[in-house]
Amino acid sequence: MILRGDGVVLRPLEASDSASLHVAHADPMVHHFWSSPAHATLAETEAYCVATIAMPGAEVWAITETDSSENGGEARGRVALFKLRDGVGEFGIVMRRDAQGKGLAGRAIALLVERAFGNGFHRLFADIDPENVASIRLFERAGFTREAHLKANWVTHLGVRDTLIYARLRPDIA
Repeated sequence: MILRGDGVVLRPLEASDSASLHVAHADPMVHHFWSSPAHATLAETEAYCVATIAMPGAEVWAITETDSSENGGEARGRVALFKLRDGVGEFGIVMRRDAQGKGLAGRAIALLVERAFGNGFHRLFADIDPENVASIRLFERAGFTREAHLKANWVTHLGVRDTLIYARLRPDIA
């Protein structure tokens, strides 16, 4: 299945997208707020992509720009919706630095929000580091609101970190 929006194409992520996504996962600035440090090797990114694709209940999509090809072009990022339980999903997104600031991430999230609400989800959320201002703004622009500040929720390569939970409810129950 392919999802299309204004200037963005989402297609199921494949292991062959690992090299394109390694550009993001190997970038210490892009990977700064992840639970793990930047990937040191392409093999590490390949293993991560394969494991993410295989997660039960996960929809994992390559974010591509609209171009002349039927399925979009090279993966510029990836967005995932992880089904945690009936009706509840968590977003995860990463974008290469050369693809940031173009609106691709916001349009990708909008496509998946519409798909998720149409497929029985009633609650969507993102777990964001409080210092990750770009992600906070991204999800706020997508209609998510801050619900919680969880103290010392993660141990990452940066140390013990807090979490902000941003969520969006299906409009008919909001």
